[in-house]
Amino acid sequence: MPDPEFSSAAEDDDGMRKSFWDHLGDLRSAVMRSALALMVALVICLCLATKLTRVLRYPIHRMDMFEQDHPTVALRFGDKVFGPFAIDRKDFAALPQGPSPHAVYRLNTATIGSEQVLTIKLDPTASAEPIDDVKLINLDPAEGFMTAFHIAIYAAVVVSAPFWLYFMGSFIVPALKAKERAVIGQWFFWGVFLALTGMTLTYFLLLPAALRASIKYSELLGFSATEWQAQEYISFVCKFILGMGLGFQFPLVVLILVRMGLVTHKQLAHFRRHVVVVALILGALLTTPEPLTQIAMAVPLYLLYEICIWIAWYWDWKKRRNGETVEI
Repeated sequence: MPDPEFSSAAEDDDGMRKSFWDHLGDLRSAVMRSALALMVALVICLCLATKLTRVLRYPIHRMDMFEQDHPTVALRFGDKVFGPFAIDRKDFAALPQGPSPHAVYRLNTATIGSEQVLTIKLDPTASAEPIDDVKLINLDPAEGFMTAFHIAIYAAVVVSAPFWLYFMGSFIVPALKAKERAVIGQWFFWGVFLALTGMTLTYFLLLPAALRASIKYSELLGFSATEWQAQEYISFVCKFILGMGLGFQFPLVVLILVRMGLVTHKQLAHFRRHVVVVALILGALLTTPEPLTQIAMAVPLYLLYEICIWIAWYWDWKKRRNGETVEI
């Protein structure tokens, strides 16, 4: 009599095994629920498109951490504010001290004899905001809506992920054995952790660095890099972030192969040079096919691969020490 722990769960409540059409119905139900969750998330994200745009613009502000900021000046006349403008310190001798001040000057009028002149005076109580090196623009009337729609699609995929993963998992997990479910849950946790790590690292560090490098390279070629098309920028940022989240699953795949006994740490060390090429290819497929994003993705993936080699070595050492067979 089979052990209940390892018996298949692909049975209904009466203990009867489901037919092919029953499984097909379950799959259709899971897909429909996942699609519904995605559609609801899409509507919500469309309503929050303005806030999501600010979130995606944040890497532009972060570019300043890779280069000393420039002084900026804003001009205030009554309730109107002009600027801020990037300036050279030698043109404004009264700028506050510091490497990159952001000052506000007040414009007023004064009468000298029969002439009325414009005066400018530093306002020590106000501070101008640093200006962005890049402005995002739309090039046609419909592009604003299309940009918002693309933002909502990318955000909806992420926001609805817990729901459609749950619905699809509810279809797949019952077909697994009890021991397989425990292992799948463990690997799933690490998969989510690696995806969030990759996306966070990209958002706060790699993406600003890639954007700054892109500007510098354009200036080296003699091109202006002060205006970017909004839709292209949003597509670049979202593909880069989501691509890195997927790319960070690479070490998980490697470690699963090690657990299955298909590769050893010696074989992983032997294929180091091949992994560099694989990481560059993943950078082109999962993000955007620019050299900057390929390199930005290949470097952390290769470092993770090196960590996998050491983890595989530890597993092999532990296996030899205990004389046990490591199972999935």
